[in-house]
Amino acid sequence: MSDWIDSLRTACAETSQARVARRIGYSGAAVSQVLAGKYTGSLAAVEQAVRGALMDARVTCPILGPIAANICGGHQRSDFAATTPQRVALYRACRGGCPHAHKREG
Repeated sequence: MSDWIDSLRTACAETSQARVARRIGYSGAAVSQVLAGKYTGSLAAVEQAVRGALMDARVTCPILGPIAANICGGHQRSDFAATTPQRVALYRACRGGCPHAHKREG
């Protein structure tokens, strides 16, 4: 069993799946499926969210510098929006070879 799943299970036992889901940026259904071993999405992305939100893992973003791993995952899931130069740069970095990215263009 993975340490991040243990952390997820412990956090859910201490509060609720719904609260933990909000904290990591996923739905309660997704958390339930991960815990049941039936999640069909990217487990690597969920792991990154759990490690960042519950285990204080950090990554070095090429645009923002050191950030929590779950914040990194949130930027990766964001749709393109040219609202600020930073947001455009994040979108491009997340899809252009960042070692922490789970999405790639192409």
